[in-house]
Amino acid sequence: MRVMGVREKSLFKIVAVFAIAVLVGSGSDSAIAAGAHRRLAKTKEPPAMDLSGIHVFGDRPAPFALDAKAAMMIDANTGAVLYAYNEHEKMQPASLAKIMTFYLTLDALNLHKIAPTTDVVISEKAWRLSMDDSVSRMFLGVGQKVPVNDLMYGLMVSSGNDAAVALAEYLGGSTDAFTEMMNAKAQKIGLTETHFDNPDGLPEEGEFTTAADMVALAHSLVRHHPESTGYTSAKEFAFDKIRQPNFNTLLFYDKRVNGIKTGHVEAAGYHLVASATSNGMSVISAVMGAPSSEKRRTETEKLIDWAFRTFVSYKPDLKKNMPALMPVHDGVVDTVAIGPQGEAMFTLGRGEENKVTVGFTATVKYLVAPVAPGEHVGDLAVMLDGKPQSSIPIVTRAGVARAGFLGRIRQRIGRWL
Repeated sequence: MRVMGVREKSLFKIVAVFAIAVLVGSGSDSAIAAGAHRRLAKTKEPPAMDLSGIHVFGDRPAPFALDAKAAMMIDANTGAVLYAYNEHEKMQPASLAKIMTFYLTLDALNLHKIAPTTDVVISEKAWRLSMDDSVSRMFLGVGQKVPVNDLMYGLMVSSGNDAAVALAEYLGGSTDAFTEMMNAKAQKIGLTETHFDNPDGLPEEGEFTTAADMVALAHSLVRHHPESTGYTSAKEFAFDKIRQPNFNTLLFYDKRVNGIKTGHVEAAGYHLVASATSNGMSVISAVMGAPSSEKRRTETEKLIDWAFRTFVSYKPDLKKNMPALMPVHDGVVDTVAIGPQGEAMFTLGRGEENKVTVGFTATVKYLVAPVAPGEHVGDLAVMLDGKPQSSIPIVTRAGVARAGFLGRIRQRIGRWL
């Protein structure tokens, strides 16, 4: 007689238990349900957050709390904050630092300091990161010549620490010098709650950022470099026959999403800075310190779905609401074109478009030459049910030189007559 092994005995027990459950019939459902309930009861749920600590655009009630340490979302068309909590809490940026490395590389491309085809020779320092299986990498080889364009995809899709160092050394001469460039750019953008210690975001004691600053960084990136989403929206990248999917898995679930970057270190948790566009509205969010890579994706998607259901970016018809020209006295021409300073868009609750009135209030009746471009001449205000919502400065579109003496005399006589 063959003796059953341990694994066979275990299998026999499982089959026997299943057969008994079937014989019990309707009672089995109750037993299974009770067991499931006990297992669920043992699952540790995240502590419920006080919804009063969440700020929502228009002082609306908070729709939900997120399973993350901090979060923020804005309407990228207007800059309006749609959702925020703990947005100024400092934590390690992790690979979100690579957004700044990417930004500075795009700056260099725009200034023609480098080209997408410029070859970068890979240093030993960058190569050593490609051999470190504890970090993300694009698998660069020492002495290898790699085009800037490949390094940019490796940076933003594969989240390559080796790519970050290679770009930093090429653009700054060293990673330390490049880090100084990163912090100078952060100050220029207005990131007052961020300090970088390296181009890849590997944790350092003095390195920190906030959800608010990461949203501001991403917002500045896409406004000054709209081509950036061509890199951040790529779902995969192959280098030297090694194909890697984008760490931003939200790209695989939501076609509205076009970027931007993930990050993770043990001390801070899982981060995701995301951008998405739908029906003329664009949003940018930062979910920081989620407990897992799955949570940073689902919590971000929850925010995106809610924002597109709840808000719209409203663009008024300026021709109906304000004059196109402002009178000019004593100039070589007698009028100057005026318009909004920036994009004339406002954030509204979905369905509120028909309740909106837009009015222009001039601060001057006319201008006296010389007139400089960008001179403030009034404000375009949006009213919702008669209550002010927001306003946009109206400025001159061009300059007007002062007329000569005889020209000014003729104009003044003409105005008197």
